[in-house]
Amino acid sequence: MPGSMPVPSSTPDVRQREQRGPPAGPDGARGSMGRSARANCQEFVVNNRRTMGISDFAPPLASSPALSKNVVDILREMITNGTFGAGEHLKEAEIALSLGVSRGPVREALAELANEGHIELRRHRGAFVAELTRRDVHEVYSLRLALERLAMERAATHMTPEMLARFDSTLELMKHVPGDYTPEQAVELSLAFHDLVYEAADHQRLWRAWMSIRSHVALFLRSRNAHHHDFLDVGYPEHKVLRDVLAAGNADQAVRLVEEHIQRPYAFLLEDLPEDGSEV
Repeated sequence: MPGSMPVPSSTPDVRQREQRGPPAGPDGARGSMGRSARANCQEFVVNNRRTMGISDFAPPLASSPALSKNVVDILREMITNGTFGAGEHLKEAEIALSLGVSRGPVREALAELANEGHIELRRHRGAFVAELTRRDVHEVYSLRLALERLAMERAATHMTPEMLARFDSTLELMKHVPGDYTPEQAVELSLAFHDLVYEAADHQRLWRAWMSIRSHVALFLRSRNAHHHDFLDVGYPEHKVLRDVLAAGNADQAVRLVEEHIQRPYAFLLEDLPEDGSEV
C-alpha cells in the first residue's frame, strides 16, 4: 500500500457524533454568505472528504491518546469511499508503516472493523475487505427502513424554522452540484440531508442507531451512484419532496415518501449485484 494512497483528512468520528449529536449543516452561519451555491457545494464536499497521502496522518496519530480509534476511523472511511475495494487484503504491517504507528493499534482497529462487518478476518491469511452480498444489502436496507420511518415521522412533528433553514441550505448545495460530480459527492450530500432528518427527530437512541449503520449505507450508496449518474435528475428532486412534506408536518405522507425514496437505490443495487446464493 503506497504512501500516497488517498485518505480523507476529516474522517468522521462515529463516537463523537454519538456524544455531541448531529453536526451543524452547511449553512450561512459558517461564513458562506455571499458565495455562490456551487462554491458552497464544492467547499462542503472538500470539508467532508479531503484527500491526502496516508502517511500524512502519522504525526497526529502517533500523539493521539485514542490511537486505535483514530486508525478505525481512517480505515473505515477508506473502505467506505472505495480506496480499499471489496476483497482487498489489508496488510497489518503496511498499514502500520504508512500511518507511523505500531501494529497493535492496527490489529485492534481491524478487529473492530470486523465486528462492524466491514472486513473479514481469515485464519492464517489476515484481514480482507468484506465482499458485498445481497444478504448484506437486504439487512442494512431493512434496518434503515425501520429507522427512517420513525425518523421522518418524528421530524415532521418536531420541525422548527431553524431546522428547516438547514434543510434548505443542504438542498441548495444539492441543486448546484457540478454535472461531473463524483459518487462520493452525491453520497456526502445525501447523507447530510438524512443526518438532518435524524437530528430533527430529536431522539438520541434513534440517532445512535443511525450512526451504527451510516457507514454501511454510505458504502452501498457509493456503489449505487457509481453505476447510476442521476443525482441531479433523481436525488435532488426526491430530497426536495421530502423537505416539503416535513415542512408541511404531514407525518403519514413523510413515512410513505421515505419508503419509496430508499427503496429505489436498494432495487438498483440488487440489480447490479450478481446472484450469490445468499438469502434475502
